[in-house]
Amino acid sequence: MAHVVVTIAGRTYRMACEDGEEANLDELAKLVENKILSLREGFGDIGEQRITVMAALTLADEASIATRKLEALQAELATLRENAAAAKEAEAALVEKLAAALEDATTRVERLSRDLQHGGAEDAPPAL
Repeated sequence: MAHVVVTIAGRTYRMACEDGEEANLDELAKLVENKILSLREGFGDIGEQRITVMAALTLADEASIATRKLEALQAELATLRENAAAAKEAEAALVEKLAAALEDATTRVERLSRDLQHGGAEDAPPAL
């Protein structure tokens, strides 16, 4: 278990985190610190506890919005994947249908060719 010392709103905190997460925890602390500073600029000195709660709520709101956007994008991705699968199925069916039509046309051409080679003179109209 690693430990990181962070400063938020002028106070220093010693925090525990998983090994390798030190830089991430430091970045998160900076995010909270910057949010508090931003709110202080907008609201002035309204008390440490209140500004901290406002920062927490603002960050929670931003996280909630990001989560909803992520969920919407995941739903859109699922729909796109379903549509792609349906398009592949339709393409496969069309290819199968075209192959059958080509096979049928080939059979007909071969039959007509045989008919012309073997009996075409009998079926021809009389010469004038």
